[in-house]
Amino acid sequence: MFIQVHDKKMTRKYNYGTAILAAFEYLLENYQETFVIGQGLWSPWYVGNSMTDLDKKFGKKRVIDTPVSESAITGAAVGASLAGMKPIVVHPRMDFMLYAMDAIVNHAAKWSYMFGGQASPGVTIRSIINRGGEQGAQHSQALHAWFAHVPGLRVVMPSTVADARDLLIASVLCKDPVIYIDDRWLYEQEDHLDSIVELDLKNQIPKISLEGKDVTILACGHSSYLAIKASEQLKILKIYPEIIDIRVINPLYIKDILKSVKKTRRLVVVDPGWLSSGFSAELVSKVMENIDVNCLIKPPIRIALPDAPAPTATILEKKYYTSEIDIVTKVRELIKKN
Repeated sequence: MFIQVHDKKMTRKYNYGTAILAAFEYLLENYQETFVIGQGLWSPWYVGNSMTDLDKKFGKKRVIDTPVSESAITGAAVGASLAGMKPIVVHPRMDFMLYAMDAIVNHAAKWSYMFGGQASPGVTIRSIINRGGEQGAQHSQALHAWFAHVPGLRVVMPSTVADARDLLIASVLCKDPVIYIDDRWLYEQEDHLDSIVELDLKNQIPKISLEGKDVTILACGHSSYLAIKASEQLKILKIYPEIIDIRVINPLYIKDILKSVKKTRRLVVVDPGWLSSGFSAELVSKVMENIDVNCLIKPPIRIALPDAPAPTATILEKKYYTSEIDIVTKVRELIKKN
């Protein structure tokens, strides 16, 4: 799973955003073929503290702030990756990355298959989920399930400070095209991290964030964070969930998930996207296809966004978005019915 260690720095404190910044610094320092391209890369309004002063440290020829053309910059990066570069495309809002779908879905995802594996576009596409703050329907979408549906794309959703740094590095060093999705609601998390150890992305699987016995909670991205917060309240109620952070949602590794569900015999899936045809449905289907139907005490429960575009008013946002209280309530209902 581990490839190599380049440095032996002491443990340092990071938040989610500065952990991403550390990943950028590491890649730009150690891999000269790496460059970053996208919109608003020099602006904290676009990318928070995750790219502070990178242009000053590494130059504007390697940290390239571009005009507004998502399709052009993504297509250029795919081409550069085929020429041996390690480009990182940054789309500050996932919503507007939709302009680049042709380059992502029809080119990056397909190239290796169409040409017999002779070349693979090792491009990393960082897409940021921005929600809340009255941003409304066109600025708030989590579209991870779309990209997990496409063969040929690896899709990564880090929820922890450590994964924010280490999975970004692993994504860029992977020879396959990777969609790396981070969520602005995670940026205030803090943790102490050891020196960087390069990970092989192909070996990264779901991680048990919290061991428990009463119910298995599957989650990804910001939902994993909410599940951990909910577990603190559930513990007071003497309910002990086992929380699994999916981390890499495509390809999906389910062995440890099945093991957990067989142990707890209850399943709750928390998804930061919409309910209908979403990633939560995929997780439930994968589990139910691979266990005895009598294994579960009660049917699985899915917690996701309602099937409606995001509202703008703050009071409606509080109703619309999932909270840890929602998770606690649904888990209690599942346990109470038995």
